[in-house]
Amino acid sequence: MGRMAPERKAVCLLSGGLDSATCLAIARSEGFEVHALTLAYGQRHATEVDQARVVARALGAKSHRVVGLDLRAIGGSSLTSDLPVLKDRVDDGTIPQTYVPARNTVFLGLALGLAEVVEATDLFVGVNAVDYSGYPDCRPAFLQAFERLAALATRAGVEGARFRVHAPLVHLSKAQIIRRGISLGVDYGLTHSCYDPVPDGGACGRCDSCRLRRRGFTEAGVPDPTRYAVLGP
Repeated sequence: MGRMAPERKAVCLLSGGLDSATCLAIARSEGFEVHALTLAYGQRHATEVDQARVVARALGAKSHRVVGLDLRAIGGSSLTSDLPVLKDRVDDGTIPQTYVPARNTVFLGLALGLAEVVEATDLFVGVNAVDYSGYPDCRPAFLQAFERLAALATRAGVEGARFRVHAPLVHLSKAQIIRRGISLGVDYGLTHSCYDPVPDGGACGRCDSCRLRRRGFTEAGVPDPTRYAVLGP
């Protein structure tokens, strides 16, 4: 028998949340050897970083790096400063306080650096423009622009490599994401989405992320494994 072709390599940004876990599972299902990258960026809690480690192991990442950087030094977001996380917020189309200035630009830049090191040209990111349309760095135009930047800003790109940013969830609703993940065997009980968990680690149930998550499970017709402190509106 001939030798099996090696798996293509990819870098996947992994926050420990529902979307990024699904994204990693999709990358694995497409035959990629996945190198997961988690950023401990000074966010309000370390729970999601801990869960990212669990998710990376469960979903078969080839490697998993946790890189620390302190975006609290910049602030400007309720996730990286003492600004309160708004609860029971009505979506009025404005960019919410949970937007972290330039976060996905920074994160994808680090993922691009890792891709050069592991000799990958595919980057996976779990951004979504349906539920998070207010975030400018979750939009397809941003991802396309980053691909162009990658070609110009790296040695591999200058030497002819073509980097591709995969955002398989970008046009899916939360319910569709959950259904896709379930079909790929994702255990969502391992993930964490809450922006502002209660002291015992439970999800607050009232921040934007909790409400989107809970609604997604309801619309998908799938039991929600999350332990919410409060069931918000």
